[in-house]
Amino acid sequence: MTPVQAMIAKELRGYFVSPVVYVVGAIFLLIFGFLSYLYVVYAGYQAIQLMQMQGGQAQLNLNDLVFRNLFASMRFVLLIILPILTMRLFAEERKLRTFEFLMTSPIGINEIVAGKFVSVFLVFLSLLGLTGLVPTVLMLFSDFDWNPIWTGYLGMTLLGALFISVGLLASAITENQIVAAFLSFGMLLLIWLISGLGALLGDTTLGQIISYVSFMDHYDRLVRGLIDTKDLVYFFSSLAFMLFLTHRVVESTRWK
Repeated sequence: MTPVQAMIAKELRGYFVSPVVYVVGAIFLLIFGFLSYLYVVYAGYQAIQLMQMQGGQAQLNLNDLVFRNLFASMRFVLLIILPILTMRLFAEERKLRTFEFLMTSPIGINEIVAGKFVSVFLVFLSLLGLTGLVPTVLMLFSDFDWNPIWTGYLGMTLLGALFISVGLLASAITENQIVAAFLSFGMLLLIWLISGLGALLGDTTLGQIISYVSFMDHYDRLVRGLIDTKDLVYFFSSLAFMLFLTHRVVESTRWK
């Protein structure tokens, strides 16, 4: 077993013996299911209205009425859920006084950071996989285009990875798990709100730069079914930058 695999196994054991992951996972799935139900009901209401107006069978686009709205709404959910999942990663090590032991172990900082990130990402992917039941069930009752759904899930995966990396950085900064959760939430909210400033500045050079920094536009394009190289570059470069910062923070505390 490689050092990264050992770290992943250690973190996953810690997650699945804690009730937090089960509670957070259940809340995540319940919210996803509830939002799906609301948007399906809304689509049905729209269908009834169209049938009354046209006097025949209504043709509705579930991609627009259900899935696009659903994926857009999940940004808010991830903004709250993922900081809770990541708050323990380094903060708990410091609280339990195992951080020093971890730093003096044969495992390098790169392996520690990578292992902790991958462990949470795997938990997130497992939750995301369970939500696939919604489009699978709806497929039995209606026809829709799967391409925007795949890109929507790609967007949620990349956005989740970015949020996890921010949460990992926040957890490396403090030994208090609650502080880590709020710090992660605050950083993500700030990045989110930056998009509003970019919109105010319009098509100016500064406005375009500020808008690019926020994940809003990049995620929205994926939700709409558009895969652009610059959006993929944004997510992967932002993820790498956050993991680099986490590495530097952990390394700096190693010698304190």
